[in-house]
Amino acid sequence: MAAQPADWLRPDWPAPAHVHAVCTTRAGGVSAAPWDSFNLGRYAGDDPAAVRANWATLQAVLSAEGPVRPVYLRQVHGTVLQPLLADTPDGIEADACTTAQAGVACVAMAADCLPVLFTDRAGTRVAAAHAGWRGLAAGVLESALESFQPPALAGQAQAAMKKEAIEAADVIAWLGPCIGPTAFEVGPEVREAFCVQDGAAAAHFQPRAGGKYLADLAGLARQRLRAAGVERLYGNDSSPAWCTVGNPSRFFSYRRDNPRFGASGRMAACIWLAG
Repeated sequence: MAAQPADWLRPDWPAPAHVHAVCTTRAGGVSAAPWDSFNLGRYAGDDPAAVRANWATLQAVLSAEGPVRPVYLRQVHGTVLQPLLADTPDGIEADACTTAQAGVACVAMAADCLPVLFTDRAGTRVAAAHAGWRGLAAGVLESALESFQPPALAGQAQAAMKKEAIEAADVIAWLGPCIGPTAFEVGPEVREAFCVQDGAAAAHFQPRAGGKYLADLAGLARQRLRAAGVERLYGNDSSPAWCTVGNPSRFFSYRRDNPRFGASGRMAACIWLAG
């Protein structure tokens, strides 16, 4: 089995022992510049053989304590949640995924967007979501959370069931690296997309010259998760160490690298249940 590169991130959170999670960085792969070296993006312009080798390494690292298959989704900045089974094919269009089956890894890929991993304190299920600003504003995190709600019982009011399920699910979430609040310049339409839903979102936008704003993507995600009833939040706290743009030796960043090189690699946040 391949050894996990020391540079990769292991979530520091109170997940059950059988819930495993990891987030890759640039380290440990075979891709040449500007995708150096652990690029997992299949449509980023990299040599397909190098990408396949990197995915094989990822699977080997995840399988250190038993076979694990990471499932690749084609992310489209939407809100679709894809349930995963052992035979779910790669390449389905979705930006969130979930499974209760051991040995199947939910994967959220990113290179400035925010990957979010989920489980509950009993470890009955895991989920992952890819949250750029469009998906975040449209509700991709809420889509992932819906997977933790049990089926409605016959004769029980849906609204009451939803409240009970959110409390019973006891979800915990880990936020991975993303573009930070000093690097993410956006237009007024982005601010409006969030503030029209919740005026408190304005606190995560700082005005700039020319009508632009600096947006705190991770802060917006934390706000939405708390509004959905999730209080146990870990990982990205919007500090500089989590910023993909500001840490070029560790993280890929589309906004930083694409203008210079015409390409950027992709990282992957993965979560799975051990068998």
